[in-house]
Amino acid sequence: MKVLVLGATGFVGKNVCDDLSAVGLTVVKAPPRKTCDLRDMDSTIALLNKAQPDYLVNCAAQVGSLNYVTNHAGEVITNNARMILNIYEAIKNLSLSTRVISLVANCAYPATTMEAFKEDEWQNGPVHSSVFAYGSVRRFTWAVSKCYEMQYGTETITLLVPNMYGPGDSTDPDKAHALNALISKFLRAKRNGEKSVSVWGTGAPVREWLYVKDFSRIVVHIVREGSDFSEPVNIAQNYGVSIKDLVELIRYNTGFAGDVVYDTTKADGAPKKVMDDKRFKDVFPSFKFTPFEVGIPETIQYYRKFL
Repeated sequence: MKVLVLGATGFVGKNVCDDLSAVGLTVVKAPPRKTCDLRDMDSTIALLNKAQPDYLVNCAAQVGSLNYVTNHAGEVITNNARMILNIYEAIKNLSLSTRVISLVANCAYPATTMEAFKEDEWQNGPVHSSVFAYGSVRRFTWAVSKCYEMQYGTETITLLVPNMYGPGDSTDPDKAHALNALISKFLRAKRNGEKSVSVWGTGAPVREWLYVKDFSRIVVHIVREGSDFSEPVNIAQNYGVSIKDLVELIRYNTGFAGDVVYDTTKADGAPKKVMDDKRFKDVFPSFKFTPFEVGIPETIQYYRKFL
């Protein structure tokens, strides 16, 4: 079994590669953009032709903080759309039987719902304006996968994922995933003896979080078991915490003794992002998620190596 991982040098991709290799699967790591640019069709075809993968795990994306995806909205939607189209076109042009495992961030869900996100309702309304470019292109990813399945038989397993955190992410707060960026911010503040840490927004929004190693374990399960489901599946616990509660948990675990100042001039984003877990439990009935009490200290330990 050969698995090609796109975005193999990124946060999620590195963890997926490690866990696939750990169980003895043959992993092909896509090189970084300067060597293999997925926005270029010839480069994408060359990569897939050489790899001839049974599975393709697509962790490649241009994404960042709320600030980043707003300030770079045109680049975000254009570059991500090009990568998606080139991947499916390359599979089709090479007549590969590759199965795609596709990540769709839960920012693709409607912006206004206060109920747990259900897969059958994930396009019943517009995405939040704060993530308009990235949320819209994630919906586009699903549309492309369905169209290529209808016409060319390309199979895709779509995993709807909440915010991820854990070891292996960027140390740049503007590029790191949200929880990781908060951890690095508190560690820097403690190291520099700062008296306060500023957090964007009111702290009221509720978010669900996924430890990155849990996601990579799910990918391993899908590849090894040959899992087959045609509809998107939430990788979900149906459990969220407010940003304020999360900040207090991080402050406690990092040992930061200063104040927290909430910058209410910055937008909160969607008020609640928690995902329904009924379909997940049907597909992965015995899966156990990593609790915050384990995941956050492990993430802090990773960042302490660099800060």
